[in-house]
Amino acid sequence: MNEIASYIDHTLLAPDAGAQDIARICAEAAKYHFKSVCVNPIWVPAVAAALAGSGVLTCSVIGFPFGATTTDSKVFEARRAIADGANEIDMVIDIASAKANDEAALAADITAVAAAVHAGGAILKVIIETALLTDDQKVIACRASVAAGADFVKTSTGYAGGGATVQDVALMRSTVGPEMGVKASGGVRSMETARAMIDAGATRLGSSSGVAIVEGEQGTTGY
Repeated sequence: MNEIASYIDHTLLAPDAGAQDIARICAEAAKYHFKSVCVNPIWVPAVAAALAGSGVLTCSVIGFPFGATTTDSKVFEARRAIADGANEIDMVIDIASAKANDEAALAADITAVAAAVHAGGAILKVIIETALLTDDQKVIACRASVAAGADFVKTSTGYAGGGATVQDVALMRSTVGPEMGVKASGGVRSMETARAMIDAGATRLGSSSGVAIVEGEQGTTGY
């Protein structure tokens, strides 16, 4: 099986996704041995049940897509998703704090969520929403994620008008160092792009075009 598959979080975060759509992506993930299936919290129980025994992880998003919920709300969302079967949590930062260069506020928000996620035996990826930040602000968000004990930093939600770029992935990798995970998400729709992101330092790829990528085709989905 294509080794790229093991990097891919097979993603469906559309608000109008239904049960049949969720069942389809779970079947695809099991077939191609993707790393995880990433869905909105309401679908976590169904995904966890569908993927049981497959070796594919269940991932969910919190504070999604704007990050503009309270820390307590994010902690509650994370705990509930883990209780429902999530192995991984992708949280959106407080983007306003990043825009204000407030590293301490970012770190406090992420630290609380990281504690809850790790207590539940899951891992935390931090979505910094690169399309909305300057390079200096991206660095601040990455430093806050490291200080908070997160496991990954991630480029994008796919809802802010921009996705992953090789330059952003390289900047994030240089900021967080060699040990922390870096997830490139948004606009990864081909094998060529996937390999470019990995070469730049990505250790995970978020995409709704996972099947197209591993089949050597061009994906047409939005994320």
